[in-house]
Amino acid sequence: MEKIPKILVVDDDPDIVEILRYNLSLAGYDVKSAINGKEAIKKAKLFIPEIILLDIMMPEMDGIKACSQLKEISSLSNTIIIFLSARNEDFTQIAAFDAGGDDYVSKPVKPKILLKKINSILKRLRLSNTENHVIDLGEIIINRNTYSVTHNEKVLTLPRKEFELFYLLASKPGNVFTRDEIMGKVWGSEIIVGDRTIDVHIRKLREKIGDSYFKTIKGVGYKFTQ
Repeated sequence: MEKIPKILVVDDDPDIVEILRYNLSLAGYDVKSAINGKEAIKKAKLFIPEIILLDIMMPEMDGIKACSQLKEISSLSNTIIIFLSARNEDFTQIAAFDAGGDDYVSKPVKPKILLKKINSILKRLRLSNTENHVIDLGEIIINRNTYSVTHNEKVLTLPRKEFELFYLLASKPGNVFTRDEIMGKVWGSEIIVGDRTIDVHIRKLREKIGDSYFKTIKGVGYKFTQ
């Protein structure tokens, strides 16, 4: 029997929570909710959801701080965190990704589009779980089974989207991946995210792995070089 995916909805607006709970439950998901970051952390530890839908502006603890703490919990290492926010400034989205967020959806949230996004994410997760891939580049080993990267014998743990982007680029060293190709393979063709999303993730990879490995091809995309 296939496991029912669990989703935790975190928002201090009861109307938004009710709309999301109704639509997600109708689609067959096991849904729980929280009204702030502190409550979200407590419930997530017990619930262990596959996906957390996390508002940014909340009382007691905002979504950015909550995300940082959630990412430090080992039992939630495979949990996808999708931010929901009415704030669309670049610096807010960058802060969300820097905290470890996997995706960012602007409010007002359209339930049908959000459901497509969630279905797409879970489908990719199921496919990746059936694969058994390790990329060995000598000084860099990328293990998709454990979502870990070993660089010069030092083990790095990357947020999921950073890992998937790195894995994609490193799968074909020297090959140029267009921005559209990256967006489709890492975020999904049905998912709409900000123009800066790829750039933010590349910047974080350069900081952690090394600037020399990632080359920008102006007007086209990126490639990984050794």
